[in-house]
Amino acid sequence: MTRQRILLLIACIVGIFIAGALAWRAGVFDGPAPAAGAVGGPFKLVDQTGRPVDESVLKGRWSVVFFGFTYCPDVCPGTLQALTAAHDQLGPQGEDVRLVFISVDPERDTPAKVRDWLAAQRPPEGTLGLTGTVAQTDAAAKAYRVFHEKAGDGPDYLVNHSTAMYVMDPRGRFTKVLAYGMTPDQLAEELRKALRGD
Repeated sequence: MTRQRILLLIACIVGIFIAGALAWRAGVFDGPAPAAGAVGGPFKLVDQTGRPVDESVLKGRWSVVFFGFTYCPDVCPGTLQALTAAHDQLGPQGEDVRLVFISVDPERDTPAKVRDWLAAQRPPEGTLGLTGTVAQTDAAAKAYRVFHEKAGDGPDYLVNHSTAMYVMDPRGRFTKVLAYGMTPDQLAEELRKALRGD
């Protein structure tokens, strides 16, 4: 790993901690859960097949929405792996839960790149990977209170971004935040509570 790549990785990690601190300060994780509608909202993106989608894609099933980028060295694949393990623990209940990845790096994350990244991660069937134009992905990130910014120059730049996961009910409404770093057991338990209405 080159010195520049190491410095970019350090900058990304620092940025993630700063983003988390800003989210805590903004009240995303503090106190009572934000009211329905406080997180989430309209968006227009494309899925990993290139099909245009909007916020209605979240309706009909529970969803866990998280943001990241396919060139992410650790946080994003780690999040998807933890969610996949949690989903597996749900057994038949897992059929009611869909994982939704939204890119904050539309300059590189084409639908084909997102499709290939998801295929390499082997998430549950039905997992969605969404991307779009810079304006579209910025709007989606803003709706979910997601901080993101490019870190570094050149083709190997990283993206600092918030790491929270958002549980949305079958009507597409926000219900709770899942924090980065939770174990698959903890994630599965929180999802069971959501499915029970706790």
